[in-house]
Amino acid sequence: MPQHCTWIVRDEVEMPEAITEADFEKEALAFLEANAEPRKEAKATWGEGSDSMSIFPERTPEEDRADLEAARGWSRSRFDAGFGWITGPEEYGGRALDRSYQRLYDSLEARFDTPSQAVFGIGLGMIAPTILAHAIPEVRDLYLKGLYRGDIVACQLFSEPSSGSDLASLQTRAVKDGDEWVVNGQKVWTSGAHLSDIGEIICRTDPDVPKHKGLTGFVVDMHAPGVEVRPLRQMTGGAAFNEVFFTDVRIPDSHRLGDVNAGWGVALTTLMNERAAIGGGAGGVALGGMGTHRLIQLVQHYGKSKDPLVRQKLVDVLINYRVSSYNTLRAMAKINAGQLPGPELSIAKLSLTQNLMRVSELVSSVLGPKLVADSGEWGTYAWGEFLLSVPGMRVAGGTDEIMRNIVGERVLGLPKEPSPGKA
Repeated sequence: MPQHCTWIVRDEVEMPEAITEADFEKEALAFLEANAEPRKEAKATWGEGSDSMSIFPERTPEEDRADLEAARGWSRSRFDAGFGWITGPEEYGGRALDRSYQRLYDSLEARFDTPSQAVFGIGLGMIAPTILAHAIPEVRDLYLKGLYRGDIVACQLFSEPSSGSDLASLQTRAVKDGDEWVVNGQKVWTSGAHLSDIGEIICRTDPDVPKHKGLTGFVVDMHAPGVEVRPLRQMTGGAAFNEVFFTDVRIPDSHRLGDVNAGWGVALTTLMNERAAIGGGAGGVALGGMGTHRLIQLVQHYGKSKDPLVRQKLVDVLINYRVSSYNTLRAMAKINAGQLPGPELSIAKLSLTQNLMRVSELVSSVLGPKLVADSGEWGTYAWGEFLLSVPGMRVAGGTDEIMRNIVGERVLGLPKEPSPGKA
């Protein structure tokens, strides 16, 4: 009998009773203590440890592979122990428990030193929910367990060179050929494509109808013939993003997500989950690995703690960080209550980029030329990578301009943005 269930008799029918949170906590702690070391509390001491402030991970291919293998090892152990998809359906290896159990487990795992699971962020935060919502049972069976167990890495194939913010104008074509679709086109800014096994792709399947109505979503094998992944070198020096070319790539019709030409709704499912994933991490990204201490110590170290303008900028960062965290909690509470993600996630994404810009302005005013001169001094030039990453975050998950339009139209009730070329 599974450890997480006891049996009671109700109206002469045996029914499983969910594990209590207290028993779940004991079970989770037993697993963590047997498989991981307690995390040592990092002291935010100026001048000690790494001073890297990168928003996007900038790793060599060898480092990528090593990190992936470490992440997979932990993900598999966790899943096999019953903690890989705590809220998921039991038929896919989940435990069908309330989200409160997931939050409890996350708080417990945070006490232990475990490999980063960032490589699975897109797959679990965006692609898996879309597969669960729109794929046929055969495809759910094929991918969901593997995604949550860490066997499969997934990427999102939406943006194109001429279709970024206006996603519905994309031109990658999928043409039906018997029981398959033949895909030709290009996607760009695809995070993690070089490590991915599958991708969610939106293609144009009917060019003769209004642009939103001629799209279809698919799950594509990233190792299929005709798929070419090329890294894109960023101004930070790294290559975490890619451009992906599709040349006569064949996708089984069974791997279609939703109905033909109903891909816009599929894309919205993914985008809402994307904004939840990106916006939900606003605070941590905006304040860096050492959190508020890093910024406070920066100001103190350079004798700016009594400068009224610098103090105002620092307090502005801290206040807006706290406000954005409250907004994120509101959005997560709505999702936890079983409601669909709403425009508050657009606010969360916009808050993230605004906070990043506030941090950039504060750091620039404190460091001045030290920010661009690699003198070897700890905590100076390393911030440059942070500042150079901010423009990318203003584009990822929907540009600031698109987010403002969503908030203006859906929250404030303002008139819709005029279409290009119309008076």
